[in-house]
Amino acid sequence: MSSRLSLLPLFLLLTGCQYSPSIYIAGSYFPAWLVCVAISIPITIALRVVLIVVGIDDYLPVRLLTYICFALLISLAALWILFD
Repeated sequence: MSSRLSLLPLFLLLTGCQYSPSIYIAGSYFPAWLVCVAISIPITIALRVVLIVVGIDDYLPVRLLTYICFALLISLAALWILFD
């Protein structure tokens, strides 16, 4: 019985998973996170071009990880702004 009671808080956390934001595009539904990733990749590429022109790109320690984090940050910001 006590093991069932210990799982109760986990089940209460799952109640937040009822709504999955999706977008209707061309006859099918796409998850919102996929659309936000599609938005963030061109913005991250443009940000990379800007950083190369300015000269900051040469000083980035781990470029791949930095640009992945930029893409993740932009994607989460788009998800927050568009689907709040």
